Amino acid sequence: MTKIFRACLAGFAAFLFSACSTQKIVLDPVTVKANTPGSNIYRGSYPHLTDILHTKLELKLDWDSSFVIGKAWIEARPYFYPLNQVSLNAQGFRINKVALISKDDNLDSLNYKYDGKHLLIDLGKTYTNDQKFTLFIDYVAMPARLKVGEDISSPGNRGIYFINPTATEPNKPQQFWTQGEPECNSTWFPTIDGPQEKMTQEISITVPKKMVTLSNGALDFSSDNEDGTRTDFWRQEQPHSTYLTMVAGGYFSVIKDKWDDKEVNYYMEPGYARYAKLIFGKTPEMLEFFSKKLDVKYPWEKYSQIVVRDFNDGAMENTTATVFFERMNMTDSSYLDENYEDIISHELFHHWFGDLVTTESWANLPLNESFATYGEYLWNEYKYGRDFADLYGWKDTQAYFNSEKFTQNVIRFDYADSEHMFDQVSYQKGGRILHMLRKTVGDEAFFKSLTHYLKKHSYKTAEIHDLRIAFEEVTGQDLNWFFNQWFLAAGHPVLQIENTYDSFSRKSTIIIKQLQDLSKIPLYTIPLSIDIYTSAKVERKNIVVNKQSQSFTFDVAQQPELVNVDAEKYVLAEKREKKSAQEYAFQYQKAPLFMDRLEAFQALARLPLDKTAREVCISALGDKSWQIRLLAVNATSRLNEQEKDIVYPTIKSLAITDERSYVRAAAITALSKTFSSRDNNDIFLKAASDKAPSVRNALANTQKNKS
Repeated sequence: MTKIFRACLAGFAAFLFSACSTQKIVLDPVTVKANTPGSNIYRGSYPHLTDILHTKLELKLDWDSSFVIGKAWIEARPYFYPLNQVSLNAQGFRINKVALISKDDNLDSLNYKYDGKHLLIDLGKTYTNDQKFTLFIDYVAMPARLKVGEDISSPGNRGIYFINPTATEPNKPQQFWTQGEPECNSTWFPTIDGPQEKMTQEISITVPKKMVTLSNGALDFSSDNEDGTRTDFWRQEQPHSTYLTMVAGGYFSVIKDKWDDKEVNYYMEPGYARYAKLIFGKTPEMLEFFSKKLDVKYPWEKYSQIVVRDFNDGAMENTTATVFFERMNMTDSSYLDENYEDIISHELFHHWFGDLVTTESWANLPLNESFATYGEYLWNEYKYGRDFADLYGWKDTQAYFNSEKFTQNVIRFDYADSEHMFDQVSYQKGGRILHMLRKTVGDEAFFKSLTHYLKKHSYKTAEIHDLRIAFEEVTGQDLNWFFNQWFLAAGHPVLQIENTYDSFSRKSTIIIKQLQDLSKIPLYTIPLSIDIYTSAKVERKNIVVNKQSQSFTFDVAQQPELVNVDAEKYVLAEKREKKSAQEYAFQYQKAPLFMDRLEAFQALARLPLDKTAREVCISALGDKSWQIRLLAVNATSRLNEQEKDIVYPTIKSLAITDERSYVRAAAITALSKTFSSRDNNDIFLKAASDKAPSVRNALANTQKNKS
């Protein structure tokens, strides 16, 4: 799932486990106290007592009341221990009938208890785990009546949403959609909540005849009804977790695409349909890239993407049917500012990491979200190059550093509720950890390990140790040290870096200290590279930092022009390092990576802006990264008048010709402020034909400034 702004939502209630055994007492993981100091809860995996094998749903929608009129057939068996009762999650239902399907397909009524949240069914006999049974439940789900603060903790937990159900809101279409993660699908069908429960499914849903529906798997067939409705029959043959079940529908146009032998469809409101392939058209290429990179072909029947109104997150990776928020209703103009390829690639990568192999508990959520976040990096690297990918990797790093989540373990068992796991630690920090793991074991080992992990756990669940073991089985190396310090602990290293050169002995010495609070944060083992630049050459030295303070000494024939620690720029760490303006300028001009240039530019911006720093600022106006060009445009206000005269033609050119709309907008703003004494009307007139919203806003603000 993509969280809007990747923010952590508050106030989601704790959940009870969802199965009941009369043969064995099983501790509820919500109430078990943790062994760690200061923590009073332990969120382990939910006990797996009842195993749902297949769910069949027959759904009709009551638009006037926003109710779901449903019938459910649930084929199940005891997971291991014998059962004579089954507990299902069913939030806010009216239960009409509960029965057992007999061998001759008769309905044998069963006794049950229902408290508004849990449906406890007496099976009438004890079943062992080699015996299957099928339950029938006739019900009405009433999500609109669930009270925030009593039944659910926030409006975002209703599970199924009716948009403009009575068609009284002007300029808003009638739609319905579901959002099951983390544990909301039990508001519209009876099931077992939690990521651990996997099942196959079939869903029939009846809607007005002109409505389009979408669900998981393939559309088997449709049937027109005499009352002006239509029933669509959807079936998914591969098992997936219950929170990934979805239905959606409305008056959509369906734009058809294809990859390999599979349907790829885009569901858009008719007014945006002509832009569907502009927005989603790279999906087949993403499917091809991820399938080849992972050496695991996209494992599901089809892939559809639907854009809905009022969605409560950025997007959701329901198996074969991803739902997106309405900002994806873009035109060719708005697409110039944001194309949301990061969200598209994120949700698609989930179909391997999250859907095919699912976290076994919410404590292990990074096995879903860290990978999906890193999927964004992999797509950007493949499609646009490492510089571009590193830019967004840096943005992820900054999101984590700015989140004040340093006290949270990545894999953590003491969260207050499952919603708290959806934060910058599970997403951005986790994605950066995977990048470090890739750099630590090497590309070949990294991707072979991912292939091994996916194939070993396909259509199953996994925890963090399964990922570690997969890497160890491929590489032959013990990786406990890496997983313990990064996935199973909080924080990050704070590195103080100093370097000196002794011209007499011709030795360069680098001192690295770990300054993080070791009472709360690990002493890290960090393999990294150091590039030492002289006028003659650049030499790479590979070291391992594993002490609180270490010195590394190398023979260097002459005074280095730059000592570049963490030359691959992959370590998730705060670095405190003193370099001269000349060293940073050299780093900007000569070091090869986006992060080298960005680090140097930002460091120079913090120093008194001397001639060296201003020269770098001028040079950065032509940087190949739009982010650095943007920073350089914004820094032109600090140039002297002579330098402003020099860069003025460049700023005018950037305002019209830069490939990135945000740079064009920044250049227009700079012209109206920093260069306001000059006649810029010709540029503003040319920019008026620019369709990008950011540029148009910049021009509007220019007019406001004049007035």
